[in-house]
Amino acid sequence: MTHSLYTKFVLGYLLFGLLGFVLIATFSSHMTHEYLVRERSDAMYDEANLLASTYSDIYQGKTISLDTANPQLEAVSTYLGASAWVLDHKGAVVAETSPASHSGKTIEGFDPTVTGNKSYIIGDFFGMFPGETLSVLAPITGNFNTYGYVVLHMPMERILDSQNQILNIVYITAAIIFFLSLIILLVFTRTVYFPLKKITAGAMEYAGGNLDHTIKVKTNDEMGYLADTLNYMSSELGKMEEYQKSFIANVSHDFRSPLTSIKGFIETLQQGAIDDKEMARKFLNIIAEEADRLYRLINDVLSLSSMEAGRVRAPTARLSLGQAAQEACLFLKKAAEDKQIDLQVEEDGDGFIQANNDHVKQLLINLIDNAIKYTLNGGKVWVRVQREADQVVLRVKDTGIGIAPEHQSRVFERFYRGQNAAPQSAGIGLALARMIITAQNGTIQASNRREGGARFTIRFYKQSAPPAP
Repeated sequence: MTHSLYTKFVLGYLLFGLLGFVLIATFSSHMTHEYLVRERSDAMYDEANLLASTYSDIYQGKTISLDTANPQLEAVSTYLGASAWVLDHKGAVVAETSPASHSGKTIEGFDPTVTGNKSYIIGDFFGMFPGETLSVLAPITGNFNTYGYVVLHMPMERILDSQNQILNIVYITAAIIFFLSLIILLVFTRTVYFPLKKITAGAMEYAGGNLDHTIKVKTNDEMGYLADTLNYMSSELGKMEEYQKSFIANVSHDFRSPLTSIKGFIETLQQGAIDDKEMARKFLNIIAEEADRLYRLINDVLSLSSMEAGRVRAPTARLSLGQAAQEACLFLKKAAEDKQIDLQVEEDGDGFIQANNDHVKQLLINLIDNAIKYTLNGGKVWVRVQREADQVVLRVKDTGIGIAPEHQSRVFERFYRGQNAAPQSAGIGLALARMIITAQNGTIQASNRREGGARFTIRFYKQSAPPAP
C-alpha cells in the first residue's frame, strides 16, 4: 500500500502537533511547578525573616509584646494566603494565626535543620498537616541565641491551582497556534500539492505517449518552472517524434527511388536488353549514376546523424578554400556539362582557413551540387572566394529559379523541400552544410540575387566564434 506525499505531510503534521502537545504538557508542567514553588517559597521566606526580626526585638528587651506583633503576623498571613506560626526553640507553638488549632502544641521530632540547603520543605511538617504543605522557617535570634522560629505554611493545593491556571493558558495558546498553523497546510495544499498532482498526472500522460497534453500550472515559482520545463520537454519530444516519422518517410522515399530505378534497369537487362551493347551500356551508366546517388544519400544521412549526435571530432588544418572550391567544381564538372551550365571559380586574396578538409569539401560539393540542380540548362554557377577583414567569405551564386522568401529561413532544415524542389533532392544537403559550417564556427545565409537566382554566403572567422548579431 502506498501513501501520497500529501497523506504523509498531513500525518507528519498531526504527529508533530501530538508530540508538541505532549512535550509542552510535560516540560511546561514541570517548569511551572518548579517556578511557582521557588517564587512562593522565596516570598514566604522573606516575610518570615521580617517577622523573625520583629520577634527578635522582643527577646532583646524592647517594648514589643507578642500581642503587639500578632497583628503583623495576621497581616502577613492574609497577604500570602498562608498560615503563620511562632515556635519556641523546643518546637512548641506559642502563637498562630486564626484558626489557632495548633496553639500550645509541641511538635514531636521537630528539627529546624530539616530544610538543609534550601529555604523550604514540602510535606506534612512533622505530621501536623493531612496533606502536602510548603513550609519555610526563619530563626528568631537575640543576644547570639536562637529563641524560636517563625514558620509559614501554604497548602500545595494553592500552588497546584495556580499551576493549572498557567498551564491552561499555555495549552490554549498552543492549541490556537496549532490551528493557526493549519494555514501552512492550506498554503502547502494550494501551492505545492495541487500543482504537483497536476505535474504527476502530466508525467503519466507523457509516459503513456500523449505528448500533446499541457500541464496547466501558472505560478511564478519552482512548481511553475517545473511545469513549463515539462511542457517544453513534451513539445520537443513531440517535434522529435514528428522528425523521426518524417525521417523514416523521407529516407524510405529517397532510398526507394534509386533502388527502384536500379531494379527496373537490371530486370530490363535480364529480359534481353543486355544483348544490345549500346542499350546495355546506357542502362549500366544509369545504374552507376543511381548507385552513386544512393551512395551520396547514405553518406549524407550518416554524416548528418553523426554531427547531430556530436560524435564527430574531426581534426583541422590550414587549407586553401579556393583550391577546395576548384576540386569540388572538378568533381561536379560532368553534372554541370550535362546541363550546359557554365561552372566557374573566382578567388580574390588570401583564402586560407583553419578547418577540416573533408568537411569543407563536402560543404562545397553540397552547395555547388544544389546550385546545379536548381539552375536551368545553359545557366551559370560560380563560386567566389575572397577575404573581408578578418573573414574568408565564400559565395555560391547561380542563375536558377531562386528561393521563395517564405522558404529562405527553412531551406537548412532537415528533409525540407519547397514546392520547387528538384525530384532528386533528399532535403539533406543544405542541412548538412549548415551543420558543417556551424562546426567550423562559421555562418551560412541564403538569399536571392537581384538579377535572379540564389546566393549562399558562408563566412569563416579567424576567431573561435562569430561575432554576436
